Amino acid sequence: MTTLFLRDLNKKFGDNLVVNNVNLDVQDQDFIVLLGPSGCGKTTILRMIAGLEKVTSGEIILDGEVINRVPPQRRDMAMVFQNYALYAHLKIFDNLAFGLRMRKTPKDEIEKRVKDVAEMLHIDLLLDRIPRQLSGGERQRVALGRAIVREPRLFLMDEPLSNLDALLRVQTRVEILQLCRRIGATVLYVTHDQTEAMTMGQRIVLLRKGVVQQIDTAEGLYNKPANRFVGHFVGSPPMNFLEDVILSHENDRWSVKSQDFSLDLSGYENAAKIKQAPELVSRSVVVGFRPDAVKFISSDEPEEGIPASVEVVEVLGREALVYCDIGQQLICAVVPPQQTPRTGEKIVIGVDASKLHLFDSESGKNIAVLTDTSP
Repeated sequence: MTTLFLRDLNKKFGDNLVVNNVNLDVQDQDFIVLLGPSGCGKTTILRMIAGLEKVTSGEIILDGEVINRVPPQRRDMAMVFQNYALYAHLKIFDNLAFGLRMRKTPKDEIEKRVKDVAEMLHIDLLLDRIPRQLSGGERQRVALGRAIVREPRLFLMDEPLSNLDALLRVQTRVEILQLCRRIGATVLYVTHDQTEAMTMGQRIVLLRKGVVQQIDTAEGLYNKPANRFVGHFVGSPPMNFLEDVILSHENDRWSVKSQDFSLDLSGYENAAKIKQAPELVSRSVVVGFRPDAVKFISSDEPEEGIPASVEVVEVLGREALVYCDIGQQLICAVVPPQQTPRTGEKIVIGVDASKLHLFDSESGKNIAVLTDTSP
C-alpha cells in the first residue's frame, strides 16, 4: 500500500513564494490531479515530491517516512515527463530496460518485465525500433512503459499528453486510466487542461499562485465552487458573473438587486444559510451562474427576468452559445439551436435560482462558505 501526505509544504525561489502551505492526503490507488494555470506551482510540487527540487519548509511523507532529504533514486517513484525524455539512440526495448539495468536487475527478469509491459501497452511490435521511427502516441506509450516496468510505489505524471493532438489526447487519457486501474497504481497527475482533470481525477487539487483553492471531485468543483476563481476556471464555457449587485432583504424576501435587474433568491440552494446571517443585508456580492442555468422568457410570461440584448450567436450543432449584454456586462447562455434569438434582438432572460452562486465582492469567497458554521 502507498500513501503520500504533504504537510504545510512551501517552496521559495529567492523571495518568490511559489508553493504556499500546501496540504494533501493521497491514499493507495488514488488518481489525484493537480490542476491550475501556468505558474500556479503544480509542477514544482511534483518535482519536490520526486526530489528534483528542495523543499523550503514542510514535510513530504511517503508510507509513513519523511522523505525531504531522501535522494531521488531512493524514493521509488517513476516520473513521466511532458517531452517523453526517451534516449534517441537506443531501441525501444533498451529504453524500457534502462532503469532496470541501472538497478542491476537480473537479465531474465528484465526480459520478462519489458515484454509484459510492451504487450500491455500494445508496443510489443515496436521494440526493435528507435524513438524517431514512432508516432507521438507511440512515444508516449514508451514513456509510460518505462515508468511502469520499474513497478514503483508512486507514479508522477507531468502534463504527459500536452504534445499530442486533440483526438489522440482523448484516446490516450482513456488508455492511461484503464492501465492505472489494471495495475493498481497510485498517481499524481499534473495538467492545465480542465477536461483532462475532470475526466481523469478521482479528486482534483485546484491551485492558483501556489495556493490550494479547493480539493474536490469534478462534480464538487463544478457545482459547489469555494470561490470565484474556482467557478471561473472550471467549466466550459466559463461561469457568468454579474458585478455591482447588492444582497437585499425586504418583507421576509431575499433577492439580489442592481440598477439593471432584480433576482428572487427563494429557490437559491443556500437560502437557509443567508437567512441566518443578517449581517449580509446590503452586502455587495457577485452573482455567478453557469451558461446552462440561463433561459429565455417570452414577453407574455409573468416571470421576473433580466432585460438583455443579443450580441453574438455561435451555433455549434447540437447547441448554441448566445452572448447577451446586461448593463454592459456580457454573459453566455447555452441553448438548443431552435431557441436561438437573432443578433441585436432585445430579450428577457431568466436564471434558475437553484443554480445561482453568490460570491463576496472583496474576498471572492462563496457566500455559502462564509456562512458555513459546521465544524
